[in-house]
Amino acid sequence: MRLTETIKDLAVAPAAGYAATKVMDPISMKLYQLESDADRKREDTARPGLPYEIAAAKTLRLLGVDLPGTARQRAGMVLHYGLAISWAPVYSVLRRTIGLNPVLAGLASGAAMSLIVDEGLTPALRFSAPNRAYPLATHLRGFVAHLAYGLTVAAVTETAWKLTRRRP
Repeated sequence: MRLTETIKDLAVAPAAGYAATKVMDPISMKLYQLESDADRKREDTARPGLPYEIAAAKTLRLLGVDLPGTARQRAGMVLHYGLAISWAPVYSVLRRTIGLNPVLAGLASGAAMSLIVDEGLTPALRFSAPNRAYPLATHLRGFVAHLAYGLTVAAVTETAWKLTRRRP
C-alpha cells in the first residue's frame, strides 16, 4: 500500500512542481518591482547572474560540456523546473508522515525549499553572491515566493488526491 501511494505521489509531482513554479515566478517578479530602487540596485549589482543558469553551467562544466548562450539558458530552465518538480514530493511526505493539514504542509515545504535551497545551497555552491550581499527585501521576496510555491503544490496535489478519491 505505501509503495503504491508513493508511486502515485511521485506521478503528481511533475504537474504540482511545474504549476507551482508558474505561480511562484510572477509573484517573485511583482514583489521585485515593488521593492525600493535602492534595494533593486543593490540586488542587481550583487547578482552574478540567474542562479539556476549558473548552477547549470557549473554542473555541465564538471561534465566537460560548455554550452553557448541560449542552450545554457535552456539548461538553466531545465534545472529550475527540475528542482521544482523534485521538491514537490516534500509536500506529500509532510502530509503522509507527519499528518500536517494541507495549508501547513504547503507552507512548510515552501519555507524549507527557500531556506535550504535559496538561502543555504545556492550561496554555498556559489550559484549566487553570498547572502549578506543582498538586501533583506531580496530574502523576504524569495521566502514569500516559495510559500506561494508550497501552497500551489498543496492545491495541485490535494486536487489530484480528490479526483482519484484517495487521501493521505
